[in-house]
Amino acid sequence: MPYDDALADRIRPFFRSVPGCVEKKMFGGNAFLLGGNMCVGVWKEFLILRLGPEQGAAALLQPGMKEFDITGKPMRGWVMVDAADLHDRPALKAWIDQAVRFVRTLPVK
Repeated sequence: MPYDDALADRIRPFFRSVPGCVEKKMFGGNAFLLGGNMCVGVWKEFLILRLGPEQGAAALLQPGMKEFDITGKPMRGWVMVDAADLHDRPALKAWIDQAVRFVRTLPVK
């Protein structure tokens, strides 16, 4: 199944003004990297967010959130949410902002 291009189109405007952002095809989807670290991605119909261990665990308590697991081994600190649950722009922006804040704490690759 190809990734949700409409969701990727909704994400792109948020990253246009983020210095150092690179968009790349990865793992059969689309990813947005900051400083060489994946920050946000689109896989199938899901938004993938890199939030870090604590914020990722807290996000999993919210409706619609799932562990990021496409291989049978969940990635700690990463979550995914179905695009169908991301109806409004402020909610999408809030999740992206949270991921950007976390990824900015990581060393540049």
